[in-house]
Amino acid sequence: MNTDYALPVPDPARRKLARGWLWLGLLSLIGSGLFALLLVLSRTPYLQNLFPVADFFRVALVVHVDLSVLVWFISIAGMLWSLNSPPRAMNWAWICLWICAAGAALLSAAPFLGRGEPIMANYIPVLNEPVFLSGLLLFSSGFALLVLRSLVFAPRVGMIGQLDGAVVLRFGLNAAAISAALAIMAFVWSYAVVPSSLSGRAYYEILFWGVGHALQFTWTLLMLVAWLWLISACGAKVPLSPRIALLMFLLALICVFVTPYAYLAHDIASVEHRNLLTWAMRFGGGLAILPMSLAVIIALSPLSRLSREARPLFAALISSVLLFAVGGIIGVFISGSNVKIPAHYHGSIVGVTLALMGLVYHLLPQLGYRAPVGKMATWQPGIYGIGQLMHIVGLVWSGGYGVQRKVAGSDQVLTGGGQVAGMAVMGLGGLVAIIGGLLFLLVIIRAVKSKA
Repeated sequence: MNTDYALPVPDPARRKLARGWLWLGLLSLIGSGLFALLLVLSRTPYLQNLFPVADFFRVALVVHVDLSVLVWFISIAGMLWSLNSPPRAMNWAWICLWICAAGAALLSAAPFLGRGEPIMANYIPVLNEPVFLSGLLLFSSGFALLVLRSLVFAPRVGMIGQLDGAVVLRFGLNAAAISAALAIMAFVWSYAVVPSSLSGRAYYEILFWGVGHALQFTWTLLMLVAWLWLISACGAKVPLSPRIALLMFLLALICVFVTPYAYLAHDIASVEHRNLLTWAMRFGGGLAILPMSLAVIIALSPLSRLSREARPLFAALISSVLLFAVGGIIGVFISGSNVKIPAHYHGSIVGVTLALMGLVYHLLPQLGYRAPVGKMATWQPGIYGIGQLMHIVGLVWSGGYGVQRKVAGSDQVLTGGGQVAGMAVMGLGGLVAIIGGLLFLLVIIRAVKSKA
């Protein structure tokens, strides 16, 4: 099929706004990378002894996760929604960006300004102290304003009549904004009804469970938009008609509406509430991801020669599909609480990250920068993906020997050769992934310094 899945280049005002969101995302990755380096060293055999307390690992993990997932993903969502929305209420749009930037700055500074307890709640870990929580609340407020503007000024997408690739991508971006709005609704609802008797991890676990699951739909929808966009950018023919592709987005969007039903049907502290949200995420995501993954493989397999500009996009796309698939397969075999859980999480999240990295590469010329070309840009997604794959393999290996998640230093209790070997592979893979992440930043900096 000859459908071109791409969006037109917007006006200068929206390009400038999109560049602002891009830079917030890049700065969050820089901060996340610094904390990731300390995080990996704190769990690597022998090197872990250099760190006097295990809590250092937990503090680094909190900030690393929030910067590399929450801030990075929302920043790229802001960039894409800026390109998708009409040039209206631009003051509102810039206020959203600056509020999010201020919140992210507080999140990053909190470990050096406060002594809060690290609480490893799923989806959004926190430091239980005023500076960090103020930063999280500020960032969330900017995100809520961003989502509201994206919905108020969302371009109308008709589902009847002639469809093309641009209409499908706009529908996907609008669906991601709706999913994000439901995530915000889940947070407000949880905050209003969470039992006041709870504290610590139990409190934040329940508070963020609904919002975390809803946000997974947002990230997945953005990844699917990136996959379709990158397939066309590579010069391949997408083996999905616009109607079928739009149906995939619609199926994922429908499943996210299980979120308000879960709040109406079950108490938020109940097992039924947690299981229903988990089921919706797995089932709804799978409905769209499996056909899209097959479409990517079918579309790219005939390609034999790629342009210099398309090579980094191809590498990012293939790496994204591979890592996301590995994460999904691992998720099927999770039992108990061990490091198989972060292995599954890393695979899925890194799959999204690689897709967004590739889309950033593709959009750089449209934002006024030079297209990333050369060996560094081509090899970067593979290096990052291989490092993360090693990291995941090490975690799964160690999980088979019972190494627990969210522990470090002497708390890991690495008594056998298998445990040590698995965590050593994890550490080496983490360092390779950090190198891949640094290369991404270097590629972007080189492209920005030599504007198109």
